[in-house]
Amino acid sequence: MSTAPDHDARTEAVRALEAEFSGLIHQVRRIVSENAERVSPGMLPAAYKVFSTIVRRERVTQSELSEMLVADKGQISRTVRELEELGLIGREPDPTDRRSSILFPTPFGLERLAEARAPQESTLLHALEEWSIDDIRTLTRLLHALTVRERP
Repeated sequence: MSTAPDHDARTEAVRALEAEFSGLIHQVRRIVSENAERVSPGMLPAAYKVFSTIVRRERVTQSELSEMLVADKGQISRTVRELEELGLIGREPDPTDRRSSILFPTPFGLERLAEARAPQESTLLHALEEWSIDDIRTLTRLLHALTVRERP
């Protein structure tokens, strides 16, 4: 059982963390918008999110994308068609379900994404230059635990 001062200190610490997350979320949204524009002028952030998820997963079905991104299947379908028309992704028949297709990034798509991400990766590397590798790994582990609601 926690005491009142412990509870107050925890509440204050969580509020400070929320404030930092707010600033971080704002930066991430800006970066996603900028990256989308660099991948393909006029690309919307939602399309960038779909594309970067396909890249991260390497091979994925539209249904899996819809589930992962908690998105409408129709919207995912339209976005996938757009990404395919841009040459960023390809598709092939799903060997386990002939009604479905496996989506994958094309070499051109991987190149465009790498070019789009380069400025932020450079900025992040510079920002963490003075951090130890252990500190970076600890932050990564703690953020993952928070994201999936696990105890660190």
